[in-house]
Order: sequence, then structure tokens, then C-alpha cells
Amino acid sequence: MTTENAQRVGNHSSSQIEDPEELLRQDSPITSAHSNSPTIQGFGEDEKGHDADVQSTTEVSIEKHNYWRRFVDIVSWTPPRCRWNTENPSKFGLPLNILFAFSGTITVANLYYSHPILDILAQYFDVSHERASLIPTCSQAGYATGLILLCPLGDLVRRRHFVLLLTLVTAALWVGVCITNSFEVFLVLNYLSSVTTVTPQIMLPLVGDLVPPARRATALAVVSSGVVLGLLFARVLSGIVAEYSHWRNIYWLSLALQFLIFVLLWLFMPDYPSTNTNISYFKILYSIIGYYWTSPVLVQATLMGFFLSATFTSFWTTLTFLLSGDPYNYPTLTIGLFSLAGLTPMFLGPPFSRYLIDKFVSQLSILVNLGILITGVSIGTYTGTYTVAGPIIQAVVQDFGLQMTQVANRVEIYAVAPKARNRINTGYMMGVFCGQLMGTSVGNRLYSQGGWILSGSVNLAFIGAALLICLSRGPAEKGWIGWSGGIRIRRRE
Repeated sequence: MTTENAQRVGNHSSSQIEDPEELLRQDSPITSAHSNSPTIQGFGEDEKGHDADVQSTTEVSIEKHNYWRRFVDIVSWTPPRCRWNTENPSKFGLPLNILFAFSGTITVANLYYSHPILDILAQYFDVSHERASLIPTCSQAGYATGLILLCPLGDLVRRRHFVLLLTLVTAALWVGVCITNSFEVFLVLNYLSSVTTVTPQIMLPLVGDLVPPARRATALAVVSSGVVLGLLFARVLSGIVAEYSHWRNIYWLSLALQFLIFVLLWLFMPDYPSTNTNISYFKILYSIIGYYWTSPVLVQATLMGFFLSATFTSFWTTLTFLLSGDPYNYPTLTIGLFSLAGLTPMFLGPPFSRYLIDKFVSQLSILVNLGILITGVSIGTYTGTYTVAGPIIQAVVQDFGLQMTQVANRVEIYAVAPKARNRINTGYMMGVFCGQLMGTSVGNRLYSQGGWILSGSVNLAFIGAALLICLSRGPAEKGWIGWSGGIRIRRRE
């Protein structure tokens, strides 16, 4: 292959791809050997036929290679308006903010479609309810795997190409989820597709890179609201679709939405250079542990996220038990409508972030949110056994307080190491994920032992632990514990 041809083949940004016949004439060693060899008399028809078969196979192989190269060129091509320009960086305005939020909604929803229809899935696949419960378990396990193994790569590769690749792989795996009749295959595909369903956790650090510090909390609140909406969207829509049509329709709808997201991101997601080029993948994974040894801010935020996320999953798990039994005896569809509480942070989160988190120190906004959480959880816990208004108030207030606390924590941890925001985010989200697992386990056990009031009281204790952790360090403190540097209210950048 000549130097000129090698450059053409290796250039993925080229707008034109060589014709297969031209490649065949110039680049194929097999074809060249036969075209330049002298004619030898006495060749039998079988040798000639074999020679023709080899040439035909080579042509097909090169043609397939070129089709694949053309596909890669199209996927990796970046529209001019999305290309990175150091002199004129892309502006992260409201339309792009909404696109990131919408993408988070559709992506995260993949983890929760099965929750309201586990009984239907058990009947369809002819398995026990215990076996059917492995579906959400595999989804959560896959998501945790993606958090650990894929999200840190955001510090090493270009985020645009990485997100597009993960979105496309998820959609491809989802085709199998839509058509398989095997329970085991359904489980495996749910796990694998959940591994790649971590794009929102790659987008959130990118928001921290693209948005100026003065607007960072507001932008993060919009994207985080989209992620929360994904849980709401999946549970409500899945229950409604399964009630009035076949359960597979929700998975086909999800597949269409995933391809829609891929096209929108391909058209509008801005490129951003990789933040690290001199570190290996394994060093990136190992360095996550190192940040816990050197960053009190990360440890403080992670511990708060651990306890507060435990209250979230504990509440939503035990709420189903409360509403399905006496005195309410609500049907599944009515219980699913309680997820509409997730709309609260979606509408109130951005203005709260703009006027409080963006302008004042994070400790102040976290203390406000913890006060809101204590009030809402107390009302829901001690009135929920005789009036449904209590759980409704708790659902609305708890979702809002938790999401705003996570936004405030992210604003703080993203400032720890600007070139390692994906690793920092991974460490924080692993703490949140472990808290969710603990909340589910503890909530179920406490509810079986002492009912709604006991599980709610322990949730208040978890919030109290988060409050103590928040008060252990002041906004100007550089060490692990203390308030050195005094008290300040306004944020300083």
C-alpha cells in the first residue's frame, strides 16, 4: 500500500471513501499478485475457478470493510458547529441543557421499565416472582459495573464520541431485549445494556467543564432533574402501557427513543478535548481511591450522599407496602402515580439552584435542604398511617431536598480536580449507589419488624447523620474537620 493510500484509509474525518474496485486494484496483495503474474499454459479449469473464487471473496471482504469504514466515518464525524474551538468554545445554553436532561431521562428509564411489570414478566417467561426479581437486580448490577469501569474513561477520551458509542451500543443490545423469548437471555441483555446506560454520569462532569462556575449549579440541576424524571417516566409509562397493551410495547418504544437520542446528540452535542493524555486506564481507576485520601470535600459529600440516598430508596420501597395494604388498598397503577412527586425538583430545582446554590456556599444550601427533608419525612412518617396526605407531602419534599443536596455536592466536588471530574463523580456516585442498596435492605427489614413508623424514624436518623457530617467542616476549612477560616455565606470563585 502506498503512503498516499495509507493516509486515505486511515483518515476517519475524510468525506469521501475509496471505491472498492479502486482499493481492489491498488491495495489488495492477492489481486495484485494475480493481475501481474504471467499467464501459465496448462492451468486446469479448477485452478482458474479457485483463482476466481479467491478474487471474488477478496472483493466482498474489502467491500464490507469499506461499508464498515463509511459507517464509522459517519458516526465519528462532528458537525462544524459542534467542533471544539479554543478561541470560541461552544456555548452551553438552555437548548443544549434541555437536550442533556432529555437524554438522561430516556437513558436512565431503561433501568426501571421492569419494576411495575415484574408480575407480568414472571407470567410471560414462566418463572417465579423470586426469579423475576433478578431483572431489576441485574440492571442495578450492570449500572454499578458501568459506573466503576466506564465512567472514569471520561477523563481519558473525548466525551462526544464516547457518549455516542455507548448510546449506540445500548440501543443495539436493546433490540435483543425486545425480541427474546428466553428469560436467561433477557437477564443477560438487561445487565449488558445497563453497563452502557451510564451516559448521564458522563454528561454531568461535562456540564461542569462547559458551564462557567456562576451558572454551574443551575445547569446541573436541569440535567439532574432529567435523570430523576427518567425514573418517574419509566415507572408510570410502563405501568400504563402494560395495563392497556402488550408489555413488549414499552420496550419497543424505549428502543425508538434511544435511537432518537442518538441522532439528536450526533447533531448537537459539542465536542470537548480529552482532559488527560498521559495516564493509563488502570491508573485512572486506581486514582479514584487516592482522591478519597486527599480530598476532605469528596469524603464529606460522599458520606452525605450515602445516608440521604438510603432514605430515598427506603421510603419508595416501603411506600408500596403501605399503600397496597390497610387502610388504603390502592391498585398498582394508583401507587405508580405517586412517582409524579419527581416533577417537583424538575420545576423548582433550577430556580432554587440559581438563587441559592450558585450564589451562596454549599453548606448553606445543604443545611436548608436538610431542614426541608427533616420536615417532610417527619410529616410523612407520623401521619402516613391514617392519612394519605402525609406520604404525598413526604414524596414531594423528599425528592426535592435530596436532588438539591446532590446538586450542591456536585458543585463542590467538581472543583476538587477539574481534570478528574469523571473520576470524582464516579467515587461520589458509588457512595450514593451503596446508600441506595442499604436503604432498600434496611427499609424492608424494618418495615417487616415495626411497620411504617419504625422505618421512617430510621430515615430521620439517617438525615441526622448527614446533618452532623455537613456541620463537621466549615466552607473555608482545608482540613478534615473544623471551621478554621471563619464563617462565610457568599460563594467565592
